[in-house]
Amino acid sequence: MNPVSIVASGHTRFGRLDGKNLEDLIVEAASEAIADAAIDPAEIDAVYLGHFNSGMVADGFASSLIHQVSPALRFKPATRCENACASGSAAIFSAINAIRSGSADLVLVVGAEKMTSNTTEQVTRALAGAGYQNNPAEAGLSFPQLFGIAAREYTERYHDPLPAMARIAVKNHRNALDNPLAQMRREVDFEFCNTVSDKNPLIAPPLRLTDCSLISDGAAAVILASPERAKSFARQVSFRAHTHVSDFLPLDKRDFLAFEGPELAIRRAYEEAGISHQDLDFAEVHDCFTIAELLVYEAMGLAPKGQGERALLDGTVMRDGRLPVNLSGGLKAKGHPVGATGVSMHALAFRQLTGTAGGIQREGAELGMVFNMGGAAVANHVSILEATRA
Repeated sequence: MNPVSIVASGHTRFGRLDGKNLEDLIVEAASEAIADAAIDPAEIDAVYLGHFNSGMVADGFASSLIHQVSPALRFKPATRCENACASGSAAIFSAINAIRSGSADLVLVVGAEKMTSNTTEQVTRALAGAGYQNNPAEAGLSFPQLFGIAAREYTERYHDPLPAMARIAVKNHRNALDNPLAQMRREVDFEFCNTVSDKNPLIAPPLRLTDCSLISDGAAAVILASPERAKSFARQVSFRAHTHVSDFLPLDKRDFLAFEGPELAIRRAYEEAGISHQDLDFAEVHDCFTIAELLVYEAMGLAPKGQGERALLDGTVMRDGRLPVNLSGGLKAKGHPVGATGVSMHALAFRQLTGTAGGIQREGAELGMVFNMGGAAVANHVSILEATRA
């Protein structure tokens, strides 16, 4: 089957964007993508929105806010997709399916979230809604606490992961310095990240502040095209593979530390694309907490179970390494506006593969991977993207 392609992108800055509401963010990202594609909005057949919400904003019916971009979008079918922190990838995959079904040739996808108008406690409670609610013991756990459990289990099963987690934080903060869209462009050193202090307190033991992603506002957009329609665009990045694996929601029904859902989604994507991790030029992965990125290294096959730190120590995942991970700064430093995250990953991968990523460019990149996760390794979306025309 001829693959669907990304042909344009848009991306707001991520951060505390006071004075901008959800509608403003959606319109800004979508407008940039349409301008990047150099098309009349009337040419778009459908729009999809990735948006988690969970009570963080009053906009419970946000899909048609994309229509505010242009009167020409009025009456275009609009659909909101929600899959926790993978809502953006869910929207992209839904758009791919619409194109493959023949019901659309050109689709606009936006991911957006407005989070900072809430307190930290309110955001923590909203995100916790993506956990299992029918077990009081699990329902009472925040996501930092859930991934704190993963870090403790890693210690019990293998060894202390905290030094490796600190190295991931240092790496991603360093990468974000060259990304003007990133929320936290501030370098931190290993000693700071690996030491509990007043400025780096414990959030959910053993997770420290530097192990946790950010509360962010922001939006990103991509335009997807059918194989025939994509030929008319100057830049084209095709989906060589896209896989979606969902696991049980209750933690007590699975081995969280095994990361079976992410591993299966990644393995299936490799098989569909006919590649291994050796063929990838870069990856953008879901580092909601530094322990998650460490586990992703192992799920990708970069190191055996319990030895993910090898990928850091031998330089594999570093900026100048064989397979740099999170050149954007990742969720850790770029920011994590939940519904926008998956679309942001794809938008920045598109820019990498078309040589338009600016300061975070990986020279000569031809093949990249995106891994976007919803919940505690529950919804797992993987894309293998290839530069068709750069």
